[in-house]
Amino acid sequence: MTGAPPLADALRETLAFEPLGERAGNILIGRGTLDGRPLRAAFVENRVASGSLGMVECERLAALFAICARERSALVLFLDSAGAKVSEGLAALGAFRRLYRAGLDAVVARTPIAVLLGRNCFGGSSMLAHLASQRLFDATTHLAMSGPSILAAGAGTTALDEMFRAMADAALSSGARAKASSANRVWSAGEDLRPWLREALAPRGDPAAVLQLRHEGLAARLAPDFAHGTAEGVHRRDLGKLYAQGYEARERQGVIVGTGRRDGFEEAFVGVVGKSPLGAQRAWLFADAVWLLAGKPPARLEVFLDCATHAARLDDERIVLTEFIVDMAFALAAAAAAGARVGLTVLGKAGGGVYVALAAPAARVTSVYGADIQVLPGAAVAAILGESRDEAPSFADYRSAGVADDEVKLGFVPGRP
Repeated sequence: MTGAPPLADALRETLAFEPLGERAGNILIGRGTLDGRPLRAAFVENRVASGSLGMVECERLAALFAICARERSALVLFLDSAGAKVSEGLAALGAFRRLYRAGLDAVVARTPIAVLLGRNCFGGSSMLAHLASQRLFDATTHLAMSGPSILAAGAGTTALDEMFRAMADAALSSGARAKASSANRVWSAGEDLRPWLREALAPRGDPAAVLQLRHEGLAARLAPDFAHGTAEGVHRRDLGKLYAQGYEARERQGVIVGTGRRDGFEEAFVGVVGKSPLGAQRAWLFADAVWLLAGKPPARLEVFLDCATHAARLDDERIVLTEFIVDMAFALAAAAAAGARVGLTVLGKAGGGVYVALAAPAARVTSVYGADIQVLPGAAVAAILGESRDEAPSFADYRSAGVADDEVKLGFVPGRP
C-alpha cells in the first residue's frame, strides 16, 4: 500500500502509544492499549553504528521487564538495533547481562511479550527478540547473532562483496526467518496489527514445558547425525583443582557433563569448552544436557565456560543461531526456577552472546585467575569499530562492569603450560 506508515509508526498508532518521560539514549518507554486493555511498550531504535543497547538502554529496559513481571502486564517491544554498544566495552556487557536476567525472569513469570522488528536485529537485540513467543518482521528486517561485517570478516571477505551480500541477504532476511519458524511472520505494509498482537500476547501455558518443547523442535534444523559420537571421560587440571574432593566428567563435542564434590557438597556441572566458536550444534547439545536435569534439578548446578564467542558462519545463521544460544539460557533459567542454584565459572575465554546466555541465569559469576572476558573478540570489534582494543582487563574491571562477581586462583593461568 503506497504511503503506508512504517512498522514502528503503525505500532504507535495501533497502541495509541503514550511516552512516559523523555527518550533515554536509543530507548523510549511508554504505555498503550489493545482492545481496551492497558499494556506497556518500548521502542529501541538504532542511532549509532556500534549498537544501540548500552548501559542506559539496558537499565531502562531491565526495569521495564521487572515491572511487567511484577504486574503481569503485557509488554510490546519494537527493536531496530545492531545489538550492544561495543564502544562502551565491558560496561555494556555487564549491563546486558542484567537486562537479560530481567528478561528471563519475565518469561518465567509468564509475562506476555510480543516483539516487532525494524531493519536491523543483530547480536543481543536478536536474543531479546527471542524472549517473545512471536515475532513480527518488517519486509526489510535482517536478524542474526552476527552482523554482516562480522560474518564477512569470518568468511575472509568484506560486507561490500556482491556475492557475499547476496548470500547474507538470503540467509538473514525476514523471508528466510519466516520459513525457519512458524513463530516468525512478515508484516505487509498497511496490515492491521491488532490480530497479530492478540495472538502474540495470548497465554502460553507453563513456561518450562513450552520452552522445552521449543528446544526439541530445534533439533529438526540440525543435520540428522548431529549427535554422533559418544561421550568420553575427561580430566582437566582446572576441574581437578576446583573439585579437590573428586569429580567425574564426560565430554562430547565440546560439551562437558559431570558431578563433583567441594566444600562438603555434591554438585552437578555442565560446560562449554573448546577453542572453536560456539555453533548451533554445540549450543543444542549443551541445552539438552541442562534440560535433562531441569525436570529434577540438582540443588547446585555449576556451569563452566571456556569459549570465546559464537560462530560467525552463514551455515549457522541460516538455521537461526540466535535461537540455539537463547535455548541455553532458557534451559538454565528453567533449572533455576525449579530450585537449582545456578553458578557460572569462566575457566578461560568468554564473551558476547555465549557469555550472556550462561551468565544471565546464574546467581553468581566467578572468573578463574587469568580468564579473559570480552564484549566480542578483537577481530569482531575491529570489524564494527574499525579499530581493535587489545588492553587486558583486570578482575577489578570485571567486577566494576558487573561481568564477574568473584575470582578464584587455581595456582596456574588457564591456557598456559
